[in-house]
Order: sequence, then C-alpha cells, then structure tokens
Amino acid sequence: MFWFHDDIERLEKQILELDYNPELVFYGSSTITLWSKLTTVYKKYKPINLGFGGSTLAACTWFFDRIFKNIENIQAIVIYAGDNDLGDGRHPEEVLLFLENLLAKIRAKYGNIPCTVISIKPSIARRHLLESIHYTNSQIKAITKEDENFYYVNIYDALLNQNGNPDDRYFEEDGLHFNAIGYQLILNILKKYPKIFPQKILERM
Repeated sequence: MFWFHDDIERLEKQILELDYNPELVFYGSSTITLWSKLTTVYKKYKPINLGFGGSTLAACTWFFDRIFKNIENIQAIVIYAGDNDLGDGRHPEEVLLFLENLLAKIRAKYGNIPCTVISIKPSIARRHLLESIHYTNSQIKAITKEDENFYYVNIYDALLNQNGNPDDRYFEEDGLHFNAIGYQLILNILKKYPKIFPQKILERM
C-alpha cells in the first residue's frame, strides 16, 4: 500500500487546511477524485472530496483510520470503489469483505449516519469483467439491506447501451473514467436518493 502514501499525505494536508467542519464526505477511487465539480454541486452540505486515484476498497479500508483521524461529526458518507479491486484480480467475495470492514469502521467512529455505496460502473476498459461487476453489485445491494442507514445507488444499468454494453457516451477516451456527461448522469441519479444526504440540511430547505 506504500504507493498510496503521497495521496494520503495530500488528503491529510487538505483536511488540516479546511476552514469548515465537513458534513458530507465522498470517499473512494478516481471516480471520486476526478469529480471536479463535486464540492461546488454539493456546497450546501459542506462536502469534502476524499478520493485518491487508483484506490481499492481494500485501500479505503486500510487507510480509513489515518485519513479520517481529524474529521469529526460528519453527517453522511458516499463511497465509490471496488472496480480497481476486481481489476487487480480480487474476487467479489473479497470486495464484499472489504466493504463490510469499511462500514464497521464508519459505524465505530460516526455511529448510524447515512452511508451510501454507489454501484461499480460497467466501464468500456473493463468490459471483460462485466459479469463479475454485475455479481459484485448484486451482493453489495444485498448487504445494504442489513443496515437501515446503508444505501445502494445503482448507476450500473444507466451506463449500458441498448445492447447491454457500456455506453461510450459517458466515458473518457481511456474507456475507464467518466467524462462530463457521465458525471452529470451520476448527479441526476443521486438526486433521486434524498435520504443519503445530511438530513438536517433537508429539514431547513
């Protein structure tokens, strides 16, 4: 995990330099990191982007205590990770285990806050893993039902074309990362899940 240290140090510095107490955290891999408009779009929720490029669910779990050490009293967390684990050859069961361990850490530190997992995307570059991705997503959805404040947001189906393949309209040329249209799609989907955001904000609106 040493190859993540530069990114982890960047996040630690970012947290220490904050001039507000974040209430909504986005955590995970480059899908989060590269969402440049994230903190602007969700400004009313006092968000922070804690994505780090290339990260796996394994890495998100491993570094959780270190990254979140100086973050207190958040109201909600949204996670995107898992496709890099599968891309590295890990089995779906391993991804689920990492996610369960991550949730346990979140619950231990922040209690029963809304915790959301965005489904693993069906990217063009990982088309050969579609079956594994679909299975992993189905298992993630199943375990979220065991916790009343653990939510699953399905973006998988919306990213497929009429032939059931990843739709290239939503991806950069590398076939892996979202373009602006892809991120707008994700934003539109998240709007359908008001419970995943800090509820005291919703009460004031």
